[in-house]
Amino acid sequence: MKVFRNMFSFVIASPLEQFEIVTILPLSLSGYNFSFTNSSLFLLLASFLLILKTSLSFYKNTLIPNKWQCAEEFLYEVTSNMVQENLGSKGERYFPFIFVLHLILLFCNLVGMVPYTFTATSHIVFTFGLALSIYIGINIIGIQTHGLKLFALFLPKGVPLIIVPLLVAIEFISYIVKVFTLSIRLFANMTSGHTLLKIIAGFAWTMLSAGGLMAFLHLIPLALLLALIGLELGIAGLQAYVFTLLTCIYLNDVLDMH
Repeated sequence: MKVFRNMFSFVIASPLEQFEIVTILPLSLSGYNFSFTNSSLFLLLASFLLILKTSLSFYKNTLIPNKWQCAEEFLYEVTSNMVQENLGSKGERYFPFIFVLHLILLFCNLVGMVPYTFTATSHIVFTFGLALSIYIGINIIGIQTHGLKLFALFLPKGVPLIIVPLLVAIEFISYIVKVFTLSIRLFANMTSGHTLLKIIAGFAWTMLSAGGLMAFLHLIPLALLLALIGLELGIAGLQAYVFTLLTCIYLNDVLDMH
């Protein structure tokens, strides 16, 4: 019982420590905190790796693509198809932004899979700030394109007059909620996945440390951990894709009003 009690306390105490914001370079201006943190560091690291990968893709271009070129072309084709299917030809001018958004989210998610690193997308302040910035930009584009006619989004055609107030309220709330669903989906999936990995890893390590039969049985959670790592790698790519896809869909809503 003592072994199981120690195992339980170890698992409970540690999973959320990986999400702690640690100040590296403290900086305060006029009462505002501009400190450089581990979140900032790994966001810059993800950006650096993205630039490095792109540079390697264009280094010594040959008729037969190397592995870096193949990876770059695959990501380019995936994003290009996404933009074409959801925005059509009018989405070409927004493709650079959407492509960079897709890649930076993908690299942030993948960097966070490396042990003892930090996942910037596991914090709601990052995902909400990004989603809110995109949401504001999309609305600015909508106003520039349609002017005040953009508000017709809240009132579909052919609606009986008696239910107009209710329908407008529902449409307005659902429109506002987009920024929350966009940010929470990415944050929740990355946080829950990393927490589960930490719990299983801690459980396996504690069983190994206990010795005896427990040391042999640790292979069970270890095998589960390896399977979950593969699943989490897939989720890292999928969530970056979903976030970018929803951005395209929301942008199309304001560009092509029905």
